[in-house]
Amino acid sequence: MIDWLKKVSKKPLFLPLVSVFLVLIINVVYDAIQGNYVFEFLKFELKEGALYGRIIDILNRGSEAAILAIGMTLVVSSSAGTDISVGSVMSLAGSLCCMLLAGFGVTHVREIGELQMPIFVGVIAGIAVAGLCGLFNGFLVAKMKIQPMVATLIFFTAGRAIGLLLTNNKMVYIHLEQFKVFGGKLWIFPTPTVIAAVCILIMTLVLKTTSLGMYVQSVGINPKASRIAGINSVAIILLCYVICGLFSGVAGIVATSRIYSADSNNIGLNLELDAILAVALGGNSLGGGRFNLAGSIIGAYTIQAITTTMYALGVAKAQAPVYKAIIVILIVVVQSPAVKAYFAHRKAQKEGGLAVAGRS
Repeated sequence: MIDWLKKVSKKPLFLPLVSVFLVLIINVVYDAIQGNYVFEFLKFELKEGALYGRIIDILNRGSEAAILAIGMTLVVSSSAGTDISVGSVMSLAGSLCCMLLAGFGVTHVREIGELQMPIFVGVIAGIAVAGLCGLFNGFLVAKMKIQPMVATLIFFTAGRAIGLLLTNNKMVYIHLEQFKVFGGKLWIFPTPTVIAAVCILIMTLVLKTTSLGMYVQSVGINPKASRIAGINSVAIILLCYVICGLFSGVAGIVATSRIYSADSNNIGLNLELDAILAVALGGNSLGGGRFNLAGSIIGAYTIQAITTTMYALGVAKAQAPVYKAIIVILIVVVQSPAVKAYFAHRKAQKEGGLAVAGRS
């Protein structure tokens, strides 16, 4: 049994699946204490033509973090650093999209005829500018050799401010069903969940059918050796940041559509922390190298489940990031080289002691 547990604990998805199991147990206990059906957490139903339930809400609300986690996984793996600008870039993408649709200085669009351009053009422009932000970040990291956190600090600081400049420091509302669909529902499913699934599917197919995943991991493990082997590490890191930027733009459009407005101060707020935590919770090393995309996706939805559970337990929204930060610290410490070296040393001492005892 102990050998089986040791073998299972070394699987890449062990940490995220254990986290999901712990969240499920907490919810089951909470519902039992409240006198609810013990599996209320997993219950869902079809109501007014749409799926409802706590698990559906988690899948819906966790979509932006799941989309961000895709790009963040590649960035962490290739550059051994994090992109802390993804939340601000989300806000910038949404603000640009709404400004282009409404026109500069206009705060409300209520009729389709009031649009300054087709909705799909505004959406593509928002995603494209997010990709340019990723390109800028990638250039600083890959070419200028600036530490990822310092390089992405620029758009972390300036992204929301640029969004406010674009919207003339006002909220811009798009009261059109054609725009709300990105954050609303598609048939019986929440559209953000469908968009997240499509993004995951596309990235999975790219990683399965091309050598990108292998190149990213090679560059993350040893950039110099990768370069000697003929891999253009600068181009790979640059591409990872562009992909991260594009997915930030997609998440920004979803978040903007949910509230059918450009709220530059609040869209994507603190979501960079969720994306980083998703990567760590997914069993990926924040020091770069090998990565597991499925683990990051499970990690993203686990974080949303943790958030939903904290709200259910009465934790204030303003205090939730504190608990998430504690989880990040614990995971990073467990994954640190010093802790790994300590346990490796303890294991070597134990095996050495057993060998001496066996000879005597």
